Amino acid sequence: MSLSLLAFFAIIFVLVYMLRVARIGALVAFLLAGVLSGPYVFNFFQLSDTWTFLGDLGILFLWFNIGLEINMRRLWRMRRTIFGFGATQVLMVAIMLFPLLFGFTQWTVTGCIMVALMLAMSSTSADLQLLTDRNQLNTEMGRKTFSILLFQDLLSIPLLAMLPAFSGATISMGATAIDVVVISLALILSVIVIGRFVMTPVFRHVGKLKSKEAFLLAIMLNIIIWAALVEIMGLPAGLGAFLAGMLMSETVYRHQITAEISPYATLFLAFFFISLGMGLNLPLLGANWYIILFGLIGFMVIKFAAIFIVSRVRGVNVQDSFMIALILAQGGEFALLMLQTMKTSGIRAIPSVHEEILTAIIILSIMVTPLLLWLHDYLQRSGRISFGRAARNLERPESSIRPDVIVCGFGRVGQTVCQMLDAQNIPYLAIDLDINAVMMGRDMGFNVVYGNTTNRDVLVDLGLRPRGIKSVVIALDNVSTARQTILTVKTIVPRVKIFARARNLADAKVLMSLGVAAAMPETIESSLFLGYSVLDFLGVPEQRTEKLLSEIRSDDYACLSAIISDKHD
Repeated sequence: MSLSLLAFFAIIFVLVYMLRVARIGALVAFLLAGVLSGPYVFNFFQLSDTWTFLGDLGILFLWFNIGLEINMRRLWRMRRTIFGFGATQVLMVAIMLFPLLFGFTQWTVTGCIMVALMLAMSSTSADLQLLTDRNQLNTEMGRKTFSILLFQDLLSIPLLAMLPAFSGATISMGATAIDVVVISLALILSVIVIGRFVMTPVFRHVGKLKSKEAFLLAIMLNIIIWAALVEIMGLPAGLGAFLAGMLMSETVYRHQITAEISPYATLFLAFFFISLGMGLNLPLLGANWYIILFGLIGFMVIKFAAIFIVSRVRGVNVQDSFMIALILAQGGEFALLMLQTMKTSGIRAIPSVHEEILTAIIILSIMVTPLLLWLHDYLQRSGRISFGRAARNLERPESSIRPDVIVCGFGRVGQTVCQMLDAQNIPYLAIDLDINAVMMGRDMGFNVVYGNTTNRDVLVDLGLRPRGIKSVVIALDNVSTARQTILTVKTIVPRVKIFARARNLADAKVLMSLGVAAAMPETIESSLFLGYSVLDFLGVPEQRTEKLLSEIRSDDYACLSAIISDKHD
């Protein structure tokens, strides 16, 4: 057993390393590791009940992760792009795939509809990774691609709600459509109400315990409870996990939940893909290799054409349309998850042999996409293909404005600073790693881009250079990240004026020691403003109050050092 485990983890390490170099997601590496370790290759493990159980947990966590990305506020702010571009893309792909599926298979009408919609979905994790690696997430093309992926995630609700319809021999399409709409709307409304009035108080009480273990167990218990409740209702358990993610995305603890669950979610996702790889029937796939090959080519060509047409009709230029179609032309984890959910739920919408073939086509399409992008880049560099005009890159200052100020961090403090700069018509560029905040900010008119402020190459690429920037604002919440950002900025422009935000006096002293022009401790400054208001109400002359505040602020709040405790900030 120990030698098998050693070989198993060695295979995973080698595959993750090789595929990462090829810019292919690690999830594909886990799947290939399952194939190699399974009964048809090295036979290290059999697809036992244990692996099946771990795979089922992985399914729940994958659905949970998808649900966690669906935030109602974000969807509402981006509604025009998401529900316009995203819905049109999915509909166009499904319309073009449906007649081919219906004509070349013996599937039912509803089976063809379900598969067409599943294949219209792309790989959110793989595509976002590709856009990030290529530094294109903040381009117009990247933004439109992101909106399509968001709509596809939202479409998970009605598609999951449709699954029980396949358990019957005959289906009334009208009644099914009504049921799906009613169930979907009821679930969305439940998420909004329960998330705001139930989940937030629950996690508030758990948070008071100040126990990381209790917080993590509350998250996992919530996933399992919802999965069990939905399964009792006759719906797939994955829909319950999906709803649990949506519920938590509506709470004020969303970011903490994401941070706490992320390592465990990755582990269980790995189990899902490993078990999926072990379960692939390689002899069957080998016997049908020609079907898989032609299916892969036909699927990607049709999906590429459909997305390209939609992009051009919506006024996107040729180059961006080509790139959007190329990136989204593959299948995604959602389709793999639906096929696996159908298998584990005993739903036979299509023959099991065809499920295996579809799984292989989707996996190969995910693996082929980075290679096609590499080929596209090579042909473009060599001049063998060219477009009318270059894609507009929103993340480069030269494409819009030349900023005088760079704001590192786009949270509540960074947004306030940006609003003040906007009010005085001072050009700025804000940088943040939270893609949700970036997309919302751009929709609201802020000049904000996605980027890691501790990365020197990113800062230089975004315009930080000598005689190019007048000042830098550090509006980051984490003092360690702020410190690293300041050091990085100083390696590029040693003499630039840096103004930093600090949570408290201790953090302010750390940042001031790095040579920033000012480090404002927000807890103290808010207290001083409160005290100013009280003294003004009590009739203390303004001149005396201003003098008092000046004395307190002198020497970096030296008079407060002995009495201020930041323990409870």
